[in-house]
Amino acid sequence: MAKAKKAAPDDKPEGESEQPVKAKRKLSLKLIIIAVAGLAVLGGGGYGGYKFFAGAAVPEAPKEAAAKPAVFVDLPDVLVNLSNTGGDRTQYLKVKIVLELPDAALVAQIQPLMPRVMDAFQTYLRELRATDLDGSAGLYRLKEELTRRVNVAVAPNHITAVLFKEIVVQ
Repeated sequence: MAKAKKAAPDDKPEGESEQPVKAKRKLSLKLIIIAVAGLAVLGGGGYGGYKFFAGAAVPEAPKEAAAKPAVFVDLPDVLVNLSNTGGDRTQYLKVKIVLELPDAALVAQIQPLMPRVMDAFQTYLRELRATDLDGSAGLYRLKEELTRRVNVAVAPNHITAVLFKEIVVQ
Protein backbone atom coordinates (compact mmCIF):
# COMPACT_ATOMS: atom_id res chain seq x y z
CA MET A 1 0.00 0.00 0.00
CA ALA A 2 1.25 3.26 -0.90
CA LYS A 3 1.01 5.94 1.65
CA ALA A 4 -0.13 9.26 0.42
CA LYS A 5 2.19 11.96 1.41
CA LYS A 6 0.39 14.79 3.15
CA ALA A 7 1.41 18.31 2.19
CA ALA A 8 2.86 20.24 5.08
CA PRO A 9 1.58 23.75 5.63
CA ASP A 10 5.06 25.05 4.83
CA ASP A 11 5.09 23.29 1.55
CA LYS A 12 4.15 25.43 -1.37
CA PRO A 13 2.80 24.26 -4.64
CA GLU A 14 5.48 23.96 -7.23
CA GLY A 15 4.41 27.04 -9.26
CA GLU A 16 4.68 29.59 -6.35
CA SER A 17 7.93 31.25 -5.36
CA GLU A 18 8.96 33.17 -2.23
CA GLN A 19 9.55 36.54 -3.95
CA PRO A 20 5.97 37.91 -3.62
CA VAL A 21 5.98 37.26 0.14
CA LYS A 22 9.29 39.12 0.58
CA ALA A 23 8.00 41.99 -1.58
CA LYS A 24 4.88 42.25 0.57
CA ARG A 25 6.99 42.30 3.74
CA LYS A 26 9.31 44.99 2.33
CA LEU A 27 6.34 47.04 1.16
CA SER A 28 4.56 46.84 4.49
CA LEU A 29 7.79 47.61 6.36
CA LYS A 30 8.42 50.69 4.15
CA LEU A 31 4.81 51.79 4.62
CA ILE A 32 5.10 51.54 8.41
CA ILE A 33 8.38 53.48 8.46
CA ILE A 34 6.91 56.25 6.28
CA ALA A 35 3.75 56.42 8.40
CA VAL A 36 5.72 56.63 11.66
CA ALA A 37 8.02 59.32 10.24
CA GLY A 38 5.02 61.31 8.96
CA LEU A 39 3.29 61.11 12.33
CA ALA A 40 6.48 62.22 14.07
CA VAL A 41 6.75 65.25 11.77
CA LEU A 42 3.09 66.16 12.27
CA GLY A 43 3.32 65.68 16.03
CA GLY A 44 6.49 67.76 16.26
CA GLY A 45 4.93 70.51 14.15
CA GLY A 46 1.79 70.50 16.27
CA TYR A 47 3.79 70.68 19.49
CA GLY A 48 5.97 73.48 18.12
CA GLY A 49 2.89 75.42 16.99
CA TYR A 50 1.28 74.95 20.38
CA LYS A 51 4.35 76.25 22.17
CA PHE A 52 4.70 79.18 19.77
CA PHE A 53 1.08 80.33 19.99
CA ALA A 54 0.64 79.54 23.69
CA GLY A 55 3.69 81.65 24.44
CA ALA A 56 2.35 84.52 22.31
CA ALA A 57 -1.15 84.33 23.82
CA VAL A 58 0.00 84.61 27.42
CA PRO A 59 1.96 87.84 27.82
CA GLU A 60 4.02 88.43 30.90
CA ALA A 61 2.10 89.92 33.77
CA PRO A 62 2.88 93.60 34.28
CA LYS A 63 4.94 94.31 37.36
CA GLU A 64 2.61 97.09 38.45
CA ALA A 65 -0.77 95.34 38.55
CA ALA A 66 -2.57 97.95 40.65
CA ALA A 67 -4.71 100.15 38.41
CA LYS A 68 -4.88 103.84 39.17
CA PRO A 69 -8.36 105.00 40.10
CA ALA A 70 -9.91 107.52 37.74
CA VAL A 71 -10.35 111.13 38.84
CA PHE A 72 -13.63 112.95 38.18
CA VAL A 73 -14.07 116.70 37.78
CA ASP A 74 -17.56 118.22 37.94
CA LEU A 75 -18.33 121.02 35.50
CA PRO A 76 -20.92 123.71 36.00
CA ASP A 77 -24.40 122.99 34.65
CA VAL A 78 -24.88 123.93 31.01
CA LEU A 79 -28.23 125.36 29.88
CA VAL A 80 -28.64 126.25 26.19
CA ASN A 81 -31.49 126.77 23.80
CA LEU A 82 -31.44 124.24 20.96
CA SER A 83 -31.46 125.19 17.31
CA ASN A 84 -34.97 126.00 16.17
CA THR A 85 -36.11 124.03 13.12
CA GLY A 86 -39.01 126.28 12.21
CA GLY A 87 -41.26 125.41 15.14
CA ASP A 88 -42.79 128.18 17.22
CA ARG A 89 -41.64 126.67 20.50
CA THR A 90 -38.06 127.08 21.76
CA GLN A 91 -36.51 123.98 23.29
CA TYR A 92 -33.83 123.98 25.97
CA LEU A 93 -31.11 121.51 26.89
CA LYS A 94 -29.80 121.23 30.43
CA VAL A 95 -26.73 119.04 30.94
CA LYS A 96 -24.68 118.15 34.01
CA ILE A 97 -21.28 116.92 32.87
CA VAL A 98 -18.36 115.21 34.61
CA LEU A 99 -14.91 114.83 33.07
CA GLU A 100 -13.01 111.60 33.70
CA LEU A 101 -9.26 112.12 33.98
CA PRO A 102 -6.62 109.40 34.02
CA ASP A 103 -4.48 111.09 36.67
CA ALA A 104 -5.08 113.44 39.62
CA ALA A 105 -2.18 115.65 38.52
CA LEU A 106 -4.15 116.69 35.44
CA VAL A 107 -6.79 118.47 37.53
CA ALA A 108 -4.42 121.34 38.29
CA GLN A 109 -3.41 121.59 34.62
CA ILE A 110 -6.99 121.55 33.28
CA GLN A 111 -8.62 123.94 35.81
CA PRO A 112 -7.17 127.11 34.20
CA LEU A 113 -8.54 125.93 30.82
CA MET A 114 -12.16 125.49 31.99
CA PRO A 115 -13.43 128.70 30.32
CA ARG A 116 -12.19 127.33 26.99
CA VAL A 117 -13.90 123.97 27.66
CA MET A 118 -17.20 125.64 28.60
CA ASP A 119 -17.06 127.81 25.48
CA ALA A 120 -16.57 124.71 23.32
CA PHE A 121 -19.60 123.11 24.99
CA GLN A 122 -21.82 126.18 24.60
CA THR A 123 -21.06 126.73 20.93
CA TYR A 124 -21.52 123.07 20.02
CA LEU A 125 -24.67 122.45 22.07
CA ARG A 126 -26.45 125.54 20.69
CA GLU A 127 -26.25 124.08 17.17
CA LEU A 128 -27.94 120.81 18.13
CA ARG A 129 -31.55 120.02 17.37
CA ALA A 130 -33.78 117.96 19.65
CA THR A 131 -33.77 115.18 17.06
CA ASP A 132 -29.96 114.96 17.33
CA LEU A 133 -30.38 113.74 20.91
CA ASP A 134 -32.91 110.99 20.19
CA GLY A 135 -32.05 107.53 21.45
CA SER A 136 -28.87 106.06 22.81
CA ALA A 137 -27.05 106.53 19.50
CA GLY A 138 -27.66 110.30 19.66
CA LEU A 139 -26.33 110.50 23.22
CA TYR A 140 -23.31 108.38 22.29
CA ARG A 141 -22.48 110.72 19.39
CA LEU A 142 -22.89 113.71 21.72
CA LYS A 143 -20.58 112.15 24.30
CA GLU A 144 -17.91 111.32 21.69
CA GLU A 145 -18.06 114.80 20.14
CA LEU A 146 -17.81 116.52 23.53
CA THR A 147 -14.84 114.31 24.46
CA ARG A 148 -13.11 115.24 21.22
CA ARG A 149 -13.75 118.96 21.78
CA VAL A 150 -12.50 118.86 25.37
CA ASN A 151 -9.30 117.10 24.28
CA VAL A 152 -8.73 119.80 21.65
CA ALA A 153 -9.33 122.54 24.24
CA VAL A 154 -6.98 121.07 26.87
CA ALA A 155 -4.25 119.81 24.52
CA PRO A 156 -1.57 118.54 25.09
CA ASN A 157 -3.39 117.06 28.10
CA HIS A 158 -5.92 114.31 27.53
CA ILE A 159 -9.17 113.32 29.25
CA THR A 160 -10.55 109.79 29.27
CA ALA A 161 -14.26 110.50 28.83
CA VAL A 162 -17.15 112.90 29.20
CA LEU A 163 -19.83 111.51 31.49
CA PHE A 164 -23.41 112.74 31.80
CA LYS A 165 -24.97 113.13 35.22
CA GLU A 166 -28.19 114.60 33.89
CA ILE A 167 -29.67 115.47 30.50
CA VAL A 168 -32.97 117.28 30.18
CA VAL A 169 -34.59 118.47 26.95
CA GLN A 170 -37.70 120.63 27.38
